[in-house]
Amino acid sequence: MATTAQSTAPTTEKRKPVFTKVDNLKPGTYGHTLTVKVVSSKPVVQKAGGRPVNQSVRRPRIAECIVGDETGTIVFTARNEQVDLMKPEASVILRNAKIDMFKGSMRLAVDKWGRVEVTEPAKFVVKEDNNLSLVEYELVNVMEEGK
Repeated sequence: MATTAQSTAPTTEKRKPVFTKVDNLKPGTYGHTLTVKVVSSKPVVQKAGGRPVNQSVRRPRIAECIVGDETGTIVFTARNEQVDLMKPEASVILRNAKIDMFKGSMRLAVDKWGRVEVTEPAKFVVKEDNNLSLVEYELVNVMEEGK
């Protein structure tokens, strides 16, 4: 009986990724696949805080990178081994990226379910005058009338 269950298991085919452009990104969305160039990368210094410093606990490395394509730029938050891949002028593919909100502005991030891959140099020129992270968003609660 167990052998028939294994043979009738459906095979899942992988979908082709749908590449998005930077100017199509919206707050609170996820699952984006983008090809971008790294404009700049700046490490974020972690503060010691109130916790005691333990040598066995490793602090996460974080860098804020400006990435973009021919439609605009956005801040990408690189974590740990992603920091090593985000060198200026490098072209990378961000798979399963999501938009995080930080102080009312959009940040692009790739968590453990996504992937950052270095690819061959992209042939586009980054449009640096359209930075989506400079647009400030505000959460507005809409109250329905008559309740």
